[in-house]
Amino acid sequence: MSTNNDTQEKDVDEKEGHKDASSETTTEEDSSTPPEDPALAAANAEALKFKSEAATLKDQLLRALAEQENIRSIAARDIEKERNFAVTKMAKSLLDVSDNFERALEAVPSESRDDKEGNPVLASLYEGISMTESLLIKSFSANGIEKFGDPGDAFDPNMHEAMFEYEDGNFEGGQVGQVMKKGFKLNGRVIRSCQVGVVKK
Repeated sequence: MSTNNDTQEKDVDEKEGHKDASSETTTEEDSSTPPEDPALAAANAEALKFKSEAATLKDQLLRALAEQENIRSIAARDIEKERNFAVTKMAKSLLDVSDNFERALEAVPSESRDDKEGNPVLASLYEGISMTESLLIKSFSANGIEKFGDPGDAFDPNMHEAMFEYEDGNFEGGQVGQVMKKGFKLNGRVIRSCQVGVVKK
């Protein structure tokens, strides 16, 4: 019996000895891991700092480029606007000339406009005024100026100036029935409203 007990105690001692040896080995392995190099840690921190600064600078650069592009676009629009409407003052000063040409042509009786035998002076005058007005309208068109306003147009307060309202069976209510003075646009912008008589609704 004592022999068996001695054998069991020996086995237990050997197992404990193996455990102690294993623990010592693990402890030695843990203690053998070198500590982090302070210089490496500082370098990593510096690298992270530079990375953050680079991201910030990139963001600032992109914002600056976007702002520059916006400024360029605004400047281009301003230049285009200035070019499109630089002739506004001159154009307005010529509108009355166009009106007078139109009145002069309307004043000539229709039967006398081509009567070069019965009234050659008046016929020639009409022809000359008509040609001059045509050249003026072509010059207007070349510079983005267009005439508008005809009976039958739908009344638009942005384009027409209502001088009076009246009843007219030839047109629907709210339409332009009479045109006293033609309107003009410069590159799509109204520079003079068309003066009209509007049919009552």
